[in-house]
This record gives sequence, structure tokens and C-alpha cells, in this order.
Amino acid sequence: MLRTHEAGTLRTSDVGTTVTLAGWIDARRDHGGVVFVDLRDHTGLAQVVIDPAAPGLDTVHRLRGEWVIAVTGEVRPRPEGTVNDDLDTGEVEVGVTSFEVLAECEALPFPLDQEDVDEVLRLRHRYLDLRRPRMQRNLRLRSQVNHAIRSSMEAQEFVEVETPMLIASTPEGARDFIVPSRLHPGAFYALPQSPQLFKQLLMVGGVPRYYQIARCLRDEDLRADRQFEFMQLDLEIAFAEQEDVLAATSEAVISAVEAVTGFPPAPIERMTYADAMERYGTDKPDIRFGNELVDLTDVFATTEFRAFSGVTVKGISVRGASEFTRNKLDALIERAKQLGAAGLVWMKVGEDRSLEAPVAKFLSDDEKSALVSALGAQSNDLLLLVAGERAMCNKVLGQLRLDLCQPPVDAAGLRFLWVVDFPLFEGVNDQGKPIPAHHPFTMPHADDFDLLDSDDPADLLKVRSQSYDLVCNGWELGSGSVRIHRRDIQARIFSLLGISEEEAQARFGFLLDAFKYGPPPHAGFAVGLDRLTALIAGEENIREVIAYPKTQKGADPLTNAPTEIDPAQLQELGLRVLPRPE
Repeated sequence: MLRTHEAGTLRTSDVGTTVTLAGWIDARRDHGGVVFVDLRDHTGLAQVVIDPAAPGLDTVHRLRGEWVIAVTGEVRPRPEGTVNDDLDTGEVEVGVTSFEVLAECEALPFPLDQEDVDEVLRLRHRYLDLRRPRMQRNLRLRSQVNHAIRSSMEAQEFVEVETPMLIASTPEGARDFIVPSRLHPGAFYALPQSPQLFKQLLMVGGVPRYYQIARCLRDEDLRADRQFEFMQLDLEIAFAEQEDVLAATSEAVISAVEAVTGFPPAPIERMTYADAMERYGTDKPDIRFGNELVDLTDVFATTEFRAFSGVTVKGISVRGASEFTRNKLDALIERAKQLGAAGLVWMKVGEDRSLEAPVAKFLSDDEKSALVSALGAQSNDLLLLVAGERAMCNKVLGQLRLDLCQPPVDAAGLRFLWVVDFPLFEGVNDQGKPIPAHHPFTMPHADDFDLLDSDDPADLLKVRSQSYDLVCNGWELGSGSVRIHRRDIQARIFSLLGISEEEAQARFGFLLDAFKYGPPPHAGFAVGLDRLTALIAGEENIREVIAYPKTQKGADPLTNAPTEIDPAQLQELGLRVLPRPE
């Protein structure tokens, strides 16, 4: 090895030891007689002191930032008054007896100690960006998460099985990335959106507990918590019910958090989908803070204020926000309209809990008092009310709650939540057929089987599924469900969805054929590891915990991907690129 020790590991216990360090020059300070160099590697910084007057050290003045050097010398205490308490190595330094330049560095495209660097520039030179302590920390944190999850799954007797990356295109809810086949001209593979069907086949194959840290790919629009390719903890359990999956997943996730932070998160709470929508206006609620949505319909049951009469009325109280200016209030009204509301009613709570608002004159004293009480409002609060269709009220106020009250990612710790009992269907299409909320292999809730025989679409929309999501700080970390393994139930679901036997066989034939041969009851889940790692790291964007991510537009500035393909390759694949539409 070119080094005997790592820079950030030196302590007073190493005093008197001769060491060899190697790394990058983080900073260089010439103090006339001697040169001080902060030598950096992945463990941190060490101060090395080089005397140009010493034999063989006269070339020290040519050293520059980010040059790669190796130094040999003796660890010694720093002189009195020069200890740096901000560094783990701040009590010692290395008196250099020899050094070697291993590589020089040209002028950097951006300073590594500068935070506000354009992201495209950072990603174009990602190999430099990765030198930053923040990125070093995040990549090592991610490794810790993966290791802890693997250890937890092995301890729970799961078997790691790799599933293929080149598969047939299957409907998973997003667009596939397509790969042309050279050996089968005109035919295509798809890259997996998830290992869903293969892990179910493993259940048929007698693998009782499967897991995989799987790479998945979906051709969908990118955002802060979404990339084209992502990693997930994928698991499936045979002879299992929902509780088995929730327990196994919870243990793995808690182990990952504890491995990084040193302590487990708060116990994972549970909430039904219906409660989440009513209380938070979203199926991925951030439960770190209050400001829950309150149903005020009964408060205004006999109101003479026409906007609140005969419709659902819901509201939230924003603590200490009564100082909002009229411009800011008008912006909130516009935001509510963009989200689907006809309008937004605001009221400021005065020192005596009186209400100040343009609409206050239309409300009775009893209504005002009941409103303040129902929302638990205090002096200087701002009350926001929306009236109309219930789902719309929930959506609008749920988003305004986040806009106005949500703390940063790491401000209030990690609050995990299981959301259960999702609807089996999310709506009805133009042909009157229900639209599945998940994939069509999700088991209906046992208590709602009778509703599947109803001819009333409203009854079908009441059917709950045995599906569940893991949520943390308002981010959806993953989804799972109990699978349908009985052919009669699967046939009923296909019939409701308008999927004929022929179409089902064409789309899912290899899975349905396998299910003819004794499939066990099974259930599974998948946790997005990019999102989980970002939350643990306190990052707002998953790109900060991925070594080589794509930009928001799906480009890779480092390699310039996506790129055009050589015409010879296209010809070999039997492909022709059509002209771009004008």
C-alpha cells in the first residue's frame, strides 16, 4: 500500500509513530519558514508540516490544491495554541521527512468548497463532486444502509435471488425502457420496472422468503424523489399475510436507520388510507407536525353563508400566521384555485380569539365560536377553509398544509407510517369498468368480497384492497400487497376490469400458467432505497445519494447520454429512426 494510515484516523495515541499518508491537497499555507498542507482522504483531514530547508523537500512550494501526494513523517503534538478543536485530528500533525507527487491537478471547473455550484456543472464533473465530504458521507451512508438491510434480511432467513434485467414488456403503470434484440429482429426486451412477476414465480417455485436489492427502471418524468433507474429492497413471503410482510419490512428499515444514526426511529405507526385522506389530504402524510384537516361541515350545517351551505367544509389552522399580508393571502387563494378549489376563505384570529376576515360578517357568533373551537385555534393563528366536494377539499388543504407548515427533511427526525386498506379501484372508465389502483393481482379485502358482485360502480369503489404503503416524512418509500393466488378470485377481477381470458393469457400468460400448479398464498413489498437513504442523510433530493444520477431532464452531463446510435448498429438491429416531429 502507498500509505500506512488514513489521514482522518490520526490521534494523540499515534504520537511518535512514523506514518505514510496519501491523498489530495485540500489546502496549502506558506508561513515563510515552513509550509502547512491539509491532506485529505475519505476519512478526513490531517495537517502535515513540510520544511523546505530540509534535504529533498525544497520543491514543496510548487504543490497546489487537489494535487495527489504521499508524505512520510512522524506524528507529533501540535504546538501549544494551535490545536484545532473542529478537527478529529486537530491535536496532532505530521512532521514530513519525505513526500512524493503522485498526480498533478489542472485548474478546477468549480471550487470544491463552494456549495452553490450549478448542478449540471457538478454532474458533468461528478468525479470531482464526489470528493466533497458531503458526497463521501452520503455514499458511505448508503453502503451502511445496504449492509444493514442485507444483514436484517439474512437474519430473518430470506434468500437473496437475482432476477433478470432483460424481460418481456409487462404493464406496471409506467413506460418501459425498451431494448431491441439483434438475434430476433423486430422483437424487443424491456428493462424491469420491478421484479414483481418473477418474485411471484419464486413463490410457486418453493422459495419461502425471497429478497433482492434490485435495480428497477421506469421511463417516467423525473423529480426530486424520482430517477429513471432506482434501487429497491424487494421481498416476497410465501404462506404469509399482510402482518408478516409489515413486520419483516419494519425490522429491515429500522435496522438500516439504527445502523447509521446509532438509535432506532420511533415505532412505526399505522393508519388507514381513509383516515390519511381525511386527516392529511394525502395517502403519504407527513405526521411530524400537526395542522391536521378538520371537518367543519357540522359547524355550518344551518349556516346562511351560501358558500358553506350544503357542501363539505374543511379547514386547517396555521399557527402564528396572522401576520400574512394581503398579497400573501391572495397568493394562497390563487394556489387553492390552481389545486382545484373554487376559492379559499381565510380568517385571522385576534388576541381575544375574535375572527378578522371579509366573510366574518356573514357568520353567526355561534358559528365563529364553534369554528375556533373545532380548529383548536389560538391568538395570531390563520384559519384556512375550503368548501365543496370532499375529495377536493382534502386535496387542496392537504397541499396547503405542506406548503405552509412542513419542516425540512431532517428538522424533526424520521417518522415512519404504514398506510393500509387502500381502495382496490381508483375510479371508473368511460366503459363503466373499474380502474385498478394497483396491479390486477392485488387481493381484495376479505370483508369486501361481497361488494365485487354488485352492479353498482359506487359499491365497487368501496372495495378495499390488502395493499399497504410505507411512508416517511411525507415521502412514499414503497408499496406492497397480498397477492391473488386463487384462480376464481383472479378471474373475477379480470372480468370486472374487462380483461378477457385471451387478453389475460397474452399479457400475463407465463404467470397464470404457473398458477395452475399449486401457488401458495403469498405477499410482498418493495422499499425505495434511494429515498430511504436520502431521508436518513437529511437530503431533499435523491440525486445527492446516488453516485451518477441523471438531471431533472433525464440527461447525464458526464457521458452526454442519451446519445444517437451509429447507423451501422441501427442497421444490425433492423431499426430506423424516424424524423423528429416539427
